[in-house]
Amino acid sequence: MKDFKYTINGKSYRVKVTRIDQTSAELEVNGKSYEVELDEAVVAAAPVAAPVAAPKPQPIVAATTPAPAPKTATGEPVISKPTVDGGTTAIKSPLPGVIVDVLVKVGDEVKKGQKVLILEAMKMENNINADRDGKVVDIKVSKGDSIMEGADLIIIG
Repeated sequence: MKDFKYTINGKSYRVKVTRIDQTSAELEVNGKSYEVELDEAVVAAAPVAAPVAAPKPQPIVAATTPAPAPKTATGEPVISKPTVDGGTTAIKSPLPGVIVDVLVKVGDEVKKGQKVLILEAMKMENNINADRDGKVVDIKVSKGDSIMEGADLIIIG
């Protein structure tokens, strides 16, 4: 699936994620296989790890443009229910990481561009900003949570 290189306390590790599902993952660390249990269900089938080298941090506004609708083998669109109610928008994680701080609470009014939380990814803190004006309807994450790319963070109504 994915390969990563880490250096921890001066020792190098090569980690290969060979399988990941809702409750467990199979990893290969420096050639030795491990089966690990996950504390919380995985939102998407991708590892939470990131490479060591990182670009200069930039404030990030999560995109809300919907992805193209998936198609069946015959080319017909697949119909699915939306993840949030009409009139609300989910601020999604632009990359996998760990929540450092949540700067708003349910019921707060936010303005477009306002910093709503801080996400640490690739050893850097990234500001996650509101993508529109509105009221915080739900907060899907807490400080210290490990999240996947595309995970819902905050719902604005």
